[in-house]
Amino acid sequence: MEKIKAALFDLDGVVFDTEPQYTVFWGAQCREFHPEHPGLEHEIKGQTLDQIYDAWFDGELTKIRPLLTQRLNAFERDMDYLYVTGFEDFIADLQKQGVKTAVVTSSNQEKMQSVYRKHPEFKSLFDAILTSEDFEYSKPHPDCYLKAAARFEAQPEECVVFEDSFNGLKSGRAAGMTVVGLATTNTAEAITPFCDQIIKDYINFKL
Repeated sequence: MEKIKAALFDLDGVVFDTEPQYTVFWGAQCREFHPEHPGLEHEIKGQTLDQIYDAWFDGELTKIRPLLTQRLNAFERDMDYLYVTGFEDFIADLQKQGVKTAVVTSSNQEKMQSVYRKHPEFKSLFDAILTSEDFEYSKPHPDCYLKAAARFEAQPEECVVFEDSFNGLKSGRAAGMTVVGLATTNTAEAITPFCDQIIKDYINFKL
C-alpha cells in the first residue's frame, strides 16, 4: 500500500453504474438517425461525445448535433447515479490509508452539476475532480491521467487507474500506470489485454 500514492477513477461504469442507461439513450438515437447500423450503441461505448459526433454525426448529420446535445443534457439531468457496488466502502478505505483519489472523466461540468445535485457528498470523496475542460487530448491519449498524477506530484508507477472502456484502459496503460479494469461495460475477456487486474465491483477488493 505504501507504494500507491494515487487512485484515479473514470466516472461512468467505474464510480457509477450508468452504462446501461447510456445504452438505452444511445440506442434510441442510433435507431432514429442510423437505422442502417443496428447495435451501433454498443460500438460507441466509452467514446467521448466529440468522438461519436466525428465518427457518426458528420456531414449531413452535423446539423443534428445540437438536438442530440440537448437531448443528452436532459437525459443526464434525470439519470440514476448509482454507485458501483462496494465503491463507497472502497474509497473510504483509501482515504484512511492516505491514498489520494481523483475522478478523471471525459464528462463536462454541466453533467457534473447533475451528479452533485444527486450526490451532495460526491466532492468529499475525492481530492480532485478533473473533467473534459481540464484536458487537451481525449482518451486513449494519456494526457488526462498524467495531469491527474501531476496534481498529486505522483509518478506514473505510483498511480492506479480504474477504467471500464477500451479508450480509458488504453489511456491508463499509455500513461504507464497500473490499470484495474471493471467488467461493467465490456466483458472481462474483452478487456483482459488492457488490464493488470479485472474486477466486477469493489466488494472485498483491496489494492
